Amino acid sequence: MTDPTAAGSLPSAERLPTLDILRGFALMGILIMNMPGFNSSFFAEADGTHLWPGKVDQAAEFVRETLFSGKFNSMFSLLFGIGFTIQFTRMAAREPERATPLYLRRLGVLAVLGIVHAWFFWPGDVLHTYAILGLLLVIGLRHVSDRGIVALIAACIVYPAVSGVLRLLIFTREMTAERVQIAKAFEASNNIAYGQGSWLDAVAENTRVMNHFYDNALGLWGTFGWWVMMSLTMLIGLLAGRRRWVQRAGELMPQIRRLTWWALAVGLGCGIAFTVIFELNRTPGPSPVKVLGSVCYSLSRLGMMVFYVLVIVRLAQRLEWQRRLAPLAAAGRMPLSNYLMQTALCITLFQGWGFGLWMQVGPALSLVLALVIFWCIQVPWSLWWLRTHERGPLEAAWARLTYGRRPVNPGIAAAAGPR
Repeated sequence: MTDPTAAGSLPSAERLPTLDILRGFALMGILIMNMPGFNSSFFAEADGTHLWPGKVDQAAEFVRETLFSGKFNSMFSLLFGIGFTIQFTRMAAREPERATPLYLRRLGVLAVLGIVHAWFFWPGDVLHTYAILGLLLVIGLRHVSDRGIVALIAACIVYPAVSGVLRLLIFTREMTAERVQIAKAFEASNNIAYGQGSWLDAVAENTRVMNHFYDNALGLWGTFGWWVMMSLTMLIGLLAGRRRWVQRAGELMPQIRRLTWWALAVGLGCGIAFTVIFELNRTPGPSPVKVLGSVCYSLSRLGMMVFYVLVIVRLAQRLEWQRRLAPLAAAGRMPLSNYLMQTALCITLFQGWGFGLWMQVGPALSLVLALVIFWCIQVPWSLWWLRTHERGPLEAAWARLTYGRRPVNPGIAAAAGPR
């Protein structure tokens, strides 16, 4: 799930190389993180059993959960907040009367892409989430003060603990057992539809899964927690965009150096803690130690994401590292195209109507395969495409759908760039 909305179509002269590198790095991480959802059911292991019990696969799962899980969709939502601030400010400065309707039209196109992606191709879609969060930014949050944004960030950080305590108070054994049975039923139908069925069977199953996330109270509770986590880093990105932290990275370097190591300590420590907690407490149902695990997971998402971002920001201040990281930047210049390409490649590889590798690729091989797809297919393709094009194919289509057919002022087109 990428950040195709973040200033992705700015002309080369107006782009911030650091943001392109970050998007490229996030694309790699998001593919690693999404691989289990491409090749097995989202509902697997609901009863506490191990889908992949081998030692190598278990080690790969530990690495994935500790270093990747949740860190890269958090990075994308951070970039979404930053990108929104940059884009909307430029649009408002050049055409103040058209800025809001144009950005809303842009978000509408993104929402349609997300809905088509989720219901017809893969229910792990994040584009529709970005579209709705973007709507909140345009309609309300852009008018909230920095102090108000900080208060909302604090509320998002506290939410996992509050939600966990509520689950302890509300969930009964019967409710837990019912949720496990529902998940096992979905796992069985996923395995049939995705592993053995036609593309139309997969579409029907996508619809069932997406509806389940939104059509019942407990499903909505879990979905709301996901939205809160995405909102947390989006709000941080909004604050970073307002205060121009990326543009001011050079002068902020002393603070960045200190924060880098604090972020690593929090992110890695909490990442190991939540992975161990949930591994040792696999029995379904809420418990006090799982509340602690949920809090550790939330802090790990934030801490490791900040660590990755700050390391790249520091490296990107040096011209030699900008050259070394140029392949990542190329992929990051066309995030929407590359994000949807990941889905196209992976569902073709894994689902029954394609190469039929569903449930045949464990965590260790999935990690290797994700790196191969990104570095051997997506990066070379991005470098080749950008030799003759200013932006990716879907980014160009998005800009056309946003602005229509009439000629567009180049400066405004820059601000529109393509989550």
